[in-house]
Amino acid sequence: MINFIIWILLGAFAGWVAGRLMKGSGYGLPVNAVLGILGSFVGGWLFSFIGLNIAGGLGSFIAAVVGAMAIIGVANLLKR
Repeated sequence: MINFIIWILLGAFAGWVAGRLMKGSGYGLPVNAVLGILGSFVGGWLFSFIGLNIAGGLGSFIAAVVGAMAIIGVANLLKR
């Protein structure tokens, strides 16, 4: 159970970081947190798809931020 809570918090923080890195996204903290949680799935899939093995720690956080940035980018495209 504690791993699940840490995973949610990591994804939420990754969404916040991704929102800060992608200026002009304008979704706010709650939506960026949800996008970060979804982005952690996407980032993990993207990294494994290109053959990068992330085994937790900083690698997982980077994958979550990259995934969140990808999801925010798609959301920005759909928002237009």
